[in-house]
Amino acid sequence: MVQLNTSRAYELPAEDRKALLERERVRGRELMAEGVLRHFWRLPGKRADLGIWTVADALEEALESLPVRPYADIDVTPLATHPMTARVRSGRN
Repeated sequence: MVQLNTSRAYELPAEDRKALLERERVRGRELMAEGVLRHFWRLPGKRADLGIWTVADALEEALESLPVRPYADIDVTPLATHPMTARVRSGRN
């Protein structure tokens, strides 16, 4: 799970910010098409997003590929399947 706070990007001049955010949208779509960025949510009231990323060994590389990276504070939380969820998915109770 990756939380990206992009507040610092909003300190840029309007035209620079607009261009940066457009490049970010393009890269985000690419990562979604590649299956790296699986789910993505906006955090209401914040200039931040929360996403589920699926990469084996290249998370840092994927994050560095984001145009907004120099202006983002990133918090990564590894997730693992909970045993209860695993049982439900396999049909066991």
